[in-house]
Amino acid sequence: MRKLLPLIGSHPGGRAALTCRYRCGDACFHEVPNTSGNEYAGDVIAAALSRRSVLRAGAVVGAAAAAGTAVGFGQAPGAAAAPAAVPAKGWEKGSGKVRGAARGLRFAPVAPNTADAVTVPEGYAQNVVIRWGDPILRGAPAFDPENQSAKAQAGQFGYNNDFLTLLPLDGERGRQVLFANHEYTDEELMFPGYDAADPTREQVEIAWAAHGLSVVVVEEDRRTGRLTAVPRHHLNRRFTATSEFRLTGPAAGSDLLKTSADPTGTKVLGTLNNCAGGTTPWGTALSGEENFNQYFGNAASVADPEVRARLRRYGMSGGASGRKWERFDDRFDLTKEPNEANRFGWVVEVDPYDPDSVPRKRTALGRFKHEAAEPRLTADGRPVVYMGDDERFDYFYKFVSSRRMMKGDSRAAREHNLTLLDEGTLYVAKLTGDSPAAEIDGSGKLPSDGEFDGSGVWIPLATGNTSHVPGMSAEEVYVHTRLAADKVGATKMDRPEDVEPSPRTGRVYVALTNNSRRGVDSNPAADEANPRNANKHGQVLELAEHWDDPAADGFAWRLFLVCGDPEDPSTYYGGFPKDQVSPISCPDNIAFDPYGNLWLSTDGNALGSHDGLFGVATAGGRRGEVRQFLTVPAGAETCGPIIQDRRVLVAVQHPGEVDGASYEQPASSWPDGPGKVVRPSVVAVWREDGRGIGV
Repeated sequence: MRKLLPLIGSHPGGRAALTCRYRCGDACFHEVPNTSGNEYAGDVIAAALSRRSVLRAGAVVGAAAAAGTAVGFGQAPGAAAAPAAVPAKGWEKGSGKVRGAARGLRFAPVAPNTADAVTVPEGYAQNVVIRWGDPILRGAPAFDPENQSAKAQAGQFGYNNDFLTLLPLDGERGRQVLFANHEYTDEELMFPGYDAADPTREQVEIAWAAHGLSVVVVEEDRRTGRLTAVPRHHLNRRFTATSEFRLTGPAAGSDLLKTSADPTGTKVLGTLNNCAGGTTPWGTALSGEENFNQYFGNAASVADPEVRARLRRYGMSGGASGRKWERFDDRFDLTKEPNEANRFGWVVEVDPYDPDSVPRKRTALGRFKHEAAEPRLTADGRPVVYMGDDERFDYFYKFVSSRRMMKGDSRAAREHNLTLLDEGTLYVAKLTGDSPAAEIDGSGKLPSDGEFDGSGVWIPLATGNTSHVPGMSAEEVYVHTRLAADKVGATKMDRPEDVEPSPRTGRVYVALTNNSRRGVDSNPAADEANPRNANKHGQVLELAEHWDDPAADGFAWRLFLVCGDPEDPSTYYGGFPKDQVSPISCPDNIAFDPYGNLWLSTDGNALGSHDGLFGVATAGGRRGEVRQFLTVPAGAETCGPIIQDRRVLVAVQHPGEVDGASYEQPASSWPDGPGKVVRPSVVAVWREDGRGIGV
């Protein structure tokens, strides 16, 4: 196994302090927002269903997935053991593949490193598709870091690209529509002479314009694999912190969403801190508003104690905000507009094919720190959306629509499908382990049955205008979803981030990034789904809905990966020999390739290497074999992976975000070299010989 790099820094999760400040408002240093006394999985072990007759070691998943079926974990009692893992074979130099690896993962793994570059396997090439500041709208000027303006930025690609999706573009050969969101701004790296204590109005307005969403048409070079943006295309759009968005669904118009600027409670200016998202079967993009709390100031001065308590549950409890936006717009001052924060924390739906459409914030999907929103259809065509709440000790959810998708691309079908996420039932997950409590000691040691596993139930929170939570109205459930989940005893998880169903097997995978507070002080101790105290490296949970029905009210689960140094006995790689895997830490965004392999990007690698993108086989004899595909530059995070047959896309977010760095003293020279400003960008990677990725 390759030697790991020495651990650098001691910030939680391996992040730079600069990242924590601008991305999430130093959430790790604040009081844990979830102070509820609801049961967590370690408390309900005694009530576990007996599952040893229906859930055995990883063979059930491996055999079912390999056969192309999608049975639930409990549908193959007494299944035979999975084939023994096959030892790794050699790298065929110059061939672009590795013998013996799972199809789609046959590349030479990139070694852990700290290079200030996007490092890809031998035989692969790359290009920057689009950078922060590249003009995409008509009339937008070329990027000039010394002469930025809010007007220019509103027509240019935004900052800190995160979620990506590519959609087909009929009638334009070789072109696709790229949707990207822009999570947050790092003003210290964006502006010369930035003073965090005294930002200027111009800097604030530029930052408003750099947040939000971008729609941009891209074009491929069929001779290589290069992908480039098409500026000034009629479908290109920018949405910023001041663009108009509509609130839709059962909470729209609620008194909890009304402000002095919007007495209807249906129209919001802007979208903030967008993280992962999803792509709907009807051709729209979903984007989750995540750490929105950090933009609002003066929560501690709000007079109403109930309102203060609700704000605190969402991470708002102090004085001035980090960016001081409340100085320039009263809507960010909670003493003046306490409901404004309620208008953020939603899933946003965008129709990239309609340049005149207004994006919608879907209240039926609940309000929390949305990391993802990935749909799957039931057998009768109703969308089910899986979602994570990216906070220590918070929950993961699903929404089951009550309406069926209409097939086709007619105007009637499109209008109907744009209503699907407004009606249905919102659920939260409660997990139970099947091992004795004494076997879950916080060390990560496997229990006697050989894996961390159990069963779970989906607890309904609200359906339309009907609340299922005693003491809360339906509007309160949707707007204060965390409080509703507290009341029903949902399981406190280790930062549920991206949640994705496999398009091949129906298995649902949940990236649990880390939780340095697990088992520390008075915080909840380890449980079977979150088995390590002071969890620095995170884990990946695999879930099978009962009878493979996305609308089911119960599921089986197991931990697929327990991440970290493979030499650490607390780690687990799906049963695959740990001396043959790439080490991985802090899984974040996830995606699937055409062969059913799971790809994971990391955020805050706590093993000393730069963050990267990893592929891992989910089935067969190589299940659990992790192979690193790329690493990103100094200070950067890997986001928004898209894995196509012949191309991989990643969003390289916050390059150069290293403690002590500034506009004048950058910590990275990526992507344009020394003397150029550091710019978050989207990168495409392809095989030099033109063949498929990893085959």
